Amino acid sequence: MKSQHQDEYKKLIQALVQARKDAGVTQEALAVKLRKHQSFVSKYETYERRLDVLEFVKISKLIGADYKKLIDEALG
Repeated sequence: MKSQHQDEYKKLIQALVQARKDAGVTQEALAVKLRKHQSFVSKYETYERRLDVLEFVKISKLIGADYKKLIDEALG
């Protein structure tokens, strides 16, 4: 079943992925900072796993992105 906000969620994750790439941070490097396996990053970037809001904020900060700006750009 499709989530009510699936399209918005995908836009938000796409913005987060682009911010990671723009910062020159690899999935592996981000995973190390998160103390997770690289597959954790891969799974949320391919929509196999959903991030909660606290994870989104933490990841944004770790890649040097402003989470508020990402939300505005993706959903505004």
